[in-house]
Amino acid sequence: MDIRTLSYFVVIAEELNITKAAEKLCMSQPPLSSQMKALEEELDTTLFIRGKRHLQLTESGKLLYRHAKEILSLVNKTSEEIRAMNKGMRGKIAIGLVEGSAPIIAAEWIETFLSNYNNVEFSVVDGNSDELIAKLRSGLIDMAVITSPCDNTLLNSFKVGQEKMTAFMSKDNPLALLPGNTIDLSMLKDKPLIIPSRESMNRMITKWFKEIHAEPHIVCRMDNYLDVAALAGRNIGISLFPKTSYILNEQLVAKEIVNPERYVEYLFVWLKNKPLSLLDEAFIDHIKAITEND
Repeated sequence: MDIRTLSYFVVIAEELNITKAAEKLCMSQPPLSSQMKALEEELDTTLFIRGKRHLQLTESGKLLYRHAKEILSLVNKTSEEIRAMNKGMRGKIAIGLVEGSAPIIAAEWIETFLSNYNNVEFSVVDGNSDELIAKLRSGLIDMAVITSPCDNTLLNSFKVGQEKMTAFMSKDNPLALLPGNTIDLSMLKDKPLIIPSRESMNRMITKWFKEIHAEPHIVCRMDNYLDVAALAGRNIGISLFPKTSYILNEQLVAKEIVNPERYVEYLFVWLKNKPLSLLDEAFIDHIKAITEND
């Protein structure tokens, strides 16, 4: 079952007519029919139901067609990448970045990678972690930086950073008037909270409060920091978000959560069981080298 035989099989499976397939492949019909019979014998199965004028794929034939298309696509992609490498590393890298420190972290990777490969173009998209995972699954991006946790059955991942969780509140909130730039988690008991909408973040924050024998009083779940700032600025609630989400705002006060300090981790992720381009693999290796040295 070599590449050429698979390519012949795909043409026949798409034409469902041996004569038309032979014409498309610029070869005579008898050797093409012999190739398919030999393939069936090798696989010990029937791939086609042969009619007078047309062929029909069996279930085995349909399965082989799906995998043969994937194999041939990967072969073509690999050939193109190798040819491109001979001309120097080039191509496009599509990456998604969650709000917070992710853009700051990724900026160093992109800067240093482009200094080595100036024929590479980056396509960067923003979104919350769940949105970026959906984009990974749909193929719109090939890799992303999200906040932990992640589904390890779906994604390859490694940690690329962390930052403190911070309480953002209206300057008129009584807690904002307290001295210092920190606030004990226990002081947020029974206070109305605005938290990220991601379910895993909800669970993490709920776990924090359980450790101090309390339940968080959540009044709103949202993702966009500008929306969060608008609500917190009106004293609707205290928002719990990563520290770098904060943008200078005269209506807000930011206090790091302590006793104990609370952190969110940033993970670099990409889909399991999905072949990456040589360019993407080179970029991942580049990131690993940087994070290992930090």
